[in-house]
Amino acid sequence: MCVVALLSPALPAAADTPAPSSSATASASAELPPMSQTLPDVRESGCRKPSTRTADRAPWAQVYLRPEAVWPLGRGAGVTVAVLGSGVEASAGTGSGALAGRLKLGTRVQGQGDSGQDCVGHGTFLATLLAGRRPSDGGPAGLAPEATVLAVRVTDDAGTTTADLVAQGIRAAVDGGARVAVIGNPAAAPSQALAEAVEYAAAKGVLLVAPTGPDGQSAKGPVYPAGYPGVLAVASIGPGGAPSGASLSGDAVSGAAAAAGVRVDLAAPGEGLQAAGPGGGHFTASGPSGAAALVAGAAALLLSREPGWTPAQVVERLKSTAYRPGSALPDPAVGWGTVDVVAAATAQPPVTGAPRATVDPVTVPPPPDRTAVTRASALAGASAGLVVVVALAAAALRAGRRRSRTAP
Repeated sequence: MCVVALLSPALPAAADTPAPSSSATASASAELPPMSQTLPDVRESGCRKPSTRTADRAPWAQVYLRPEAVWPLGRGAGVTVAVLGSGVEASAGTGSGALAGRLKLGTRVQGQGDSGQDCVGHGTFLATLLAGRRPSDGGPAGLAPEATVLAVRVTDDAGTTTADLVAQGIRAAVDGGARVAVIGNPAAAPSQALAEAVEYAAAKGVLLVAPTGPDGQSAKGPVYPAGYPGVLAVASIGPGGAPSGASLSGDAVSGAAAAAGVRVDLAAPGEGLQAAGPGGGHFTASGPSGAAALVAGAAALLLSREPGWTPAQVVERLKSTAYRPGSALPDPAVGWGTVDVVAAATAQPPVTGAPRATVDPVTVPPPPDRTAVTRASALAGASAGLVVVVALAAAALRAGRRRSRTAP
């Protein structure tokens, strides 16, 4: 049975404060308008309307991951994370926006203009989910609130994309100076251009993080670039720790993923997420794209503390410190487990190429010098013999004296 056991490593994210129940999360999320990965009716209804609501408390994912526990070690400063999706609204990077002073508008690979126009709103949501500033009212905060976001638009106004457009976006993210790139809108089919772009990112030392499927749909097969080796493929879990899916059975979720040929490396909270969207108000969304954004934020936290780490080192740290599922690894539904931000940032020893801990060599003493022992033994024997001789001589002398006294 596939159960996310949440066997906690050091400093577990949810040890002190239990994750909220599904009903509590659903109630909180119902107060906010929903955010979706696409906007199919954009031609009839126009772009997504701004939210007039704001969350006034930390959402369950933030409580679960506890990023504030590691912010004293690093908040993502100096790390650029590219968000490949529907764009990021330019106003989020100005004034009192959630990304004020930390938003770079990159390439728009389809259409005219830059990536500062976000008709769907999903790209803005992901960007603030992973790097939004911490609000004073205790509402949603990004996992890495000092990271810089590079917006790269790879979709049309409705949020649809292709493998070749994602490929162009990956190259633009790499050339734009990103250390991490999260793909908010995966492609349904692979392409040679996309495979080559993944290789290009790996060669340039850029970590690619991608969802294992589209939001709101059960896995029917791999999506790309998560389907390629070298890309960190992320699935979603709910507030109870169980893998997200249409079925309530953990075994069914795992079986469906395995049957569909979906590779999962890690899991992260993906249901009932809350973050800012167009206009600055808060939205709620569910799906693996949000989980991937949180993992990208965790990677930014690690790189802000250890800027010399390679993507392989970041991935190894995230995998090795994840909450382990109660099954063989990698688990079909959650891979190596659910990301643990606190354990990943505080685990020792660091994996920066420092020498492994060594055990002092055991020194075997040389065999004793038998010559000295022999000499000592001989001396002791000679001494003992001399004592015997002296004793015998003394005894003979006394006997002679007694005889001389008794002689007639």
